[in-house]
Amino acid sequence: MDAVEALAIGAAAIAAGGINAVVGSGTLITFPTLLAFGYPPVLANVSNTLGLVPGTLSAAWGYRRELRGQLRRVLRFGSASLLGGLLGALLLLKLPESAFDTIVPVLILSACLLVLLQSRINRWTRERRAASERPREDGGLPMWCGVLGTGVYGGYFGAAQGVILMGLFGSFLQEELQRLNAVKNVLASLVNGVAAVIFIAVAQIAWKVVLVVAVGATIGGLLGARIGRRLPPAVLRGVIIAVGITAGVTLMVR
Repeated sequence: MDAVEALAIGAAAIAAGGINAVVGSGTLITFPTLLAFGYPPVLANVSNTLGLVPGTLSAAWGYRRELRGQLRRVLRFGSASLLGGLLGALLLLKLPESAFDTIVPVLILSACLLVLLQSRINRWTRERRAASERPREDGGLPMWCGVLGTGVYGGYFGAAQGVILMGLFGSFLQEELQRLNAVKNVLASLVNGVAAVIFIAVAQIAWKVVLVVAVGATIGGLLGARIGRRLPPAVLRGVIIAVGITAGVTLMVR
């Protein structure tokens, strides 16, 4: 890895860490960057997931005030995220690389669509909360299964898992969005963390990439938690969608 490559990946990781703290689609920045420098898709995905763990942890720490009083919720949904992340990581390692090459462009473009529709999803969830007569008790079994499914997706690839979680939360829970976003950061940390443990044990990893991404994502996660709420959401979504569509189309024509 030369200096130019390290700087480019580090800059992408800072952006990804900040975006993950606020929106939850940072993989759509770092993963295409790694592909652009010639890393094979599965190696890029594994190394990226491992590198982003410190960033998601720093984002969760940055939202620690909003986590107060939510221990029961975190423990309940955390069990689903851990199980889902484990299953997703095992699927990534067990399925042939050709399956990843086929599935990931669809996942990327689907994630871009979710990011594009995020403002509408948020508006819809606010309307549902306003129309609700009473708070729901963490959504019951359907909500737990939804978090489990999101964890499987996150362990396998992970782009926009935060968007999916926020859509689920808004549909089933009556709570302030910033408090829900804090829980989202914790769950993303659990998914990435358990997947990282599996990858370290059995997968090939580009450790220099992991180090650069980890440093950048940690900085970005702290910055995102501190100032990310002040950034125009439309700008963030525009960057994510542009990069994601480019990556998805590039993978489809490879």
